[in-house]
Amino acid sequence: MELTTGAILRRITETSLSVSAHKLATIILDGIAWKDGYSGLERGTAAFTLATLADKMSVSRQHLSLLLAELASSALGLLRWKPHGKFAPWLFRFGAVDNPAPEPDLVSATDDTSLSRDSKNKMMFAGKIEIGAGSNVHRTPWGDLIKAAKTALPCWNVDTQVIWDAFRAFNRARGNEQVPAGYLLGFMRKWRSSGTTLPRPEPERALGPKEQEAADLIRLAPVKNWRFHERDLERRIGREAYAARISAMQDRFGASRFSAALAVHGQAVRAGEISR
Repeated sequence: MELTTGAILRRITETSLSVSAHKLATIILDGIAWKDGYSGLERGTAAFTLATLADKMSVSRQHLSLLLAELASSALGLLRWKPHGKFAPWLFRFGAVDNPAPEPDLVSATDDTSLSRDSKNKMMFAGKIEIGAGSNVHRTPWGDLIKAAKTALPCWNVDTQVIWDAFRAFNRARGNEQVPAGYLLGFMRKWRSSGTTLPRPEPERALGPKEQEAADLIRLAPVKNWRFHERDLERRIGREAYAARISAMQDRFGASRFSAALAVHGQAVRAGEISR
């Protein structure tokens, strides 16, 4: 679905919600930025403190939490995350509207022992995932996202590495070399029990000098803003020079293009060529 005010409003009116949840959804819709970088936000994202939302709704914080959980579990798929610290606003996005749904059978094939916990902090899954790269999830940009998102999903008590291994195995079996990042969130949402025993993750070995250098660079370039960094750096140094840096970074670290791009962005942030 095209991400526009009208498209989201139509989805809100078509979704079965309580009157208060409908009102809360329209308040969040009213605060969405429709241009990248507006108020420091990505397109399709809104920012509010919970105190502001509670005041606009004239409800208690406890009641507000219930309404947010209702929107998160509805067909709107409201996502919220807080990347900038304890006192910063929460970021909101209607994930089900602009994230393509995964394949109908996109479910896990490993064990689960419990139902999901109550809806809590959720994260954005944007970009592409290269299935053949990054066997250790903690050396990829996806480890922290999986860890944060799984707290509200059926796989909340499953090790992050196990989820990553199952996701990669599922896609390799179907011949997928690269998939939208939203597929990983869909995979986690549809986690189900198969009666099999969960494999134990291999002990994580210490990073080598090159691996540590690549990880340090990648940490300087948040995954959520990588497209913005790409455009910003291309404007500054030119498209050909940008592509040359990506290629050099791939040769240097033996990384996938996505990981190499993040490392290039981190290097540019460190050099002061672009802002974080």
